[in-house]
Amino acid sequence: MADPLHQFQIQPLTPEVVVDVPLIGQQTIAFTNSHLAMTVAFGMVVLFLTLVTAGAKVVPGRMQAAGETLFGMIDGLVDSIIGHDGRKLFPFVFTIFLFILAMNFLGLFLSFTATSQIAVTATFGVITILMVLAIGFIKHGVKFFTLFVPSGVPWPVLPFVVIIEFVSFLLRPVTLTLRLFGNMMGGHVALKVFAGFAVIAVGGAIGWLGVPVFILSLGMTVGLTALEFLVAFLQAFVFAVLTTIYLNDVVNLGHGH
Repeated sequence: MADPLHQFQIQPLTPEVVVDVPLIGQQTIAFTNSHLAMTVAFGMVVLFLTLVTAGAKVVPGRMQAAGETLFGMIDGLVDSIIGHDGRKLFPFVFTIFLFILAMNFLGLFLSFTATSQIAVTATFGVITILMVLAIGFIKHGVKFFTLFVPSGVPWPVLPFVVIIEFVSFLLRPVTLTLRLFGNMMGGHVALKVFAGFAVIAVGGAIGWLGVPVFILSLGMTVGLTALEFLVAFLQAFVFAVLTTIYLNDVVNLGHGH
């Protein structure tokens, strides 16, 4: 209760198995609370989409309306940024958005948040940048490297601009990783701290100050919880927006849409 970082520790839920991996060495494998959270989030996404699409009606109910709202929001985002070619990439962006959203929301109800682990957010960042590279090389070949050569730049400063653009591109998965990881971890730490103050106040450890401290801590906890629901949604949406922007850079390489 006193350690706000304890909630982020990965705990094995099954017996650990040690295996020898070539070129890497011995590795310990187990089904952990992180795997459980991601599995439950995946199941939530599948169940949600099943309920939304099953028995669709002309006049949608609440569940169908919620699904259509999310669908229309991401569809409009991809279409407005990428254009007509964005239709092909909509499933990728929508899947990432829903999966991150489910893990973020799940962490507000359980004691573990998968997106508070940098390995999880880094995986999404790497997958996104690999998709960008794949589309760039498949669609444009070696012309993909013109992404790092902005037009209209004077020749004397062009080499420096190319280096800056290349480094900026390499940092894209890092920024995707740290933005999601930092926001989810920071919010949950703040929640745990204020909740801990409320518990200490109830325990009588601070005497007559317990009542005002408890009221203030409980109010902050409730307010931060409401804020965290908003942050959970916004971080999933921001990840989808940045993913769409990075994909647009290679889909519409060198021109608008």
